Amino acid sequence: MEKRLLDYLQKILNARVYDVAIESRLDPATKLSQRLGNQIWLKREDTQPVHSFKLRGAYNKMVRLSPDELARGVVCASAGNHAQGVALSARRLGCQAVIVMPVTTPTLKSDAVRSLGGQVILHGDSYSDAYAHALELEKKHGYIFVHPFDDPDVIAGQGTVGMEILRQHQHPLHAVFVAIGGGGLISGVAAYIKAVRPEIKVIGVQMTDSRAMLNSVTAGELISLPDVGLFSDGTAVKKVGQETYRLTRELVDDFVTVDTDAVCAAIKDAFEDTRSILEPAGAMGIAGLKQYIAQHNLRGESLVAITCGANMNFDRLRFVAERAEAGEEREALLAVTIPEERGSFRRLCETIGPRNVTEFNYRISHERTAHVLVGISINNRGEVPEIRRSLATQGFSALDLVDDELAKEHLRYMVGGRSQLNANEQLYRFEFPERPGALMRFLSGMHPDWNISLFHYRNQGADYGRILVGIQVPPADLATFRTFIDSLDYRYVDETQNPVYHLFLC
Repeated sequence: MEKRLLDYLQKILNARVYDVAIESRLDPATKLSQRLGNQIWLKREDTQPVHSFKLRGAYNKMVRLSPDELARGVVCASAGNHAQGVALSARRLGCQAVIVMPVTTPTLKSDAVRSLGGQVILHGDSYSDAYAHALELEKKHGYIFVHPFDDPDVIAGQGTVGMEILRQHQHPLHAVFVAIGGGGLISGVAAYIKAVRPEIKVIGVQMTDSRAMLNSVTAGELISLPDVGLFSDGTAVKKVGQETYRLTRELVDDFVTVDTDAVCAAIKDAFEDTRSILEPAGAMGIAGLKQYIAQHNLRGESLVAITCGANMNFDRLRFVAERAEAGEEREALLAVTIPEERGSFRRLCETIGPRNVTEFNYRISHERTAHVLVGISINNRGEVPEIRRSLATQGFSALDLVDDELAKEHLRYMVGGRSQLNANEQLYRFEFPERPGALMRFLSGMHPDWNISLFHYRNQGADYGRILVGIQVPPADLATFRTFIDSLDYRYVDETQNPVYHLFLC
């Protein structure tokens, strides 16, 4: 066995985590197993005292500090779960803990840190911003920095999750699925599994909009992302650690990327099997497991997903519930064009037949044609082409909108907004942090000659607002306008040429 791997095995076997952590259960996911044709097990790290695995690594690091180091106090940066682990460990060890968290951190997590005695400082929009500020505080005040992932003692503490899995499941095991943010959990789990039972696959799971580890492994060097998605705040890391990158590159067998809809569906899956509500990062392992089964057509295998966190803001559940059906591919969303004549709507319903219609949105807008937004319950995505063919036989054209973010986030709630007064309209979809002043920053920077002709905002309980804006900009001002929106540093998509916009709003 390679010496470095042996070193980590020894570190994990000697890790001190059970002063604060429990040996979490390995629960069978009965309903999910039946549906997927494999034996699915959930490693329930969401049941830890701080509802996350993070206290393992934090305590294993801090318990090894000298009395003089503990007296100086500790500082860390975290999106929430590591912060709670550090705060709990500090209370247990009797030292001061300063926690820097992004402004976008869910209130549930920041309040939990305060309740554990941690001093919370909100700074920046991402973990990386908070990390830079924490390093400044370390230098200024002489605190001991407790890294959330790129530290051998932290990695070893997280590796005890892998140790428990193999102790709890001593039968053949095909793969373990692990969410990746900075890489501490997967590094520790992979180090233990590959040292003890190397035949078991370790599969990393990343969000499609936060794949710093996968990009780095693919490139053969550390890659820093310009920005990251905010839905899974627990894995929103722009740059992974040097040590976690090295271990992941050497030990992890494969990677899966999942999107927001797939994670929402996985949260629903976990609820149906356990009656627990996972946070997005906590459900990523399940989402990756489901996708891996579909890609490799697995049957009859034993698979483990680590449910690594359950610090979910209640308000976010509205968004999760709305998107879970799309993630499970249980709903088709179609823009159907029919003749504007008597009997057409009835023929459309007859063509759909006995299928459950989840949504109809329609408004008269043209003398000859009508555009109807239709939601239909389905069993799988493969049914959509069949539905479209059935509609085509009746002379109805149908546009599949299930992957269209504009349609899913906004248009299904505001169909019928055509106007004869929207000359020179530019349509943009923005995401910006849910915090005071974000909207005013946008409005105050606009040129007085630019008129807002459409505005749609819906608070969905996430850490960022989703806003659809129509702005009338004279053609001569387009270059200036684009410079303006670039200067905002908000994520945006130009939807002006989106066919859904032209069907329903333009």
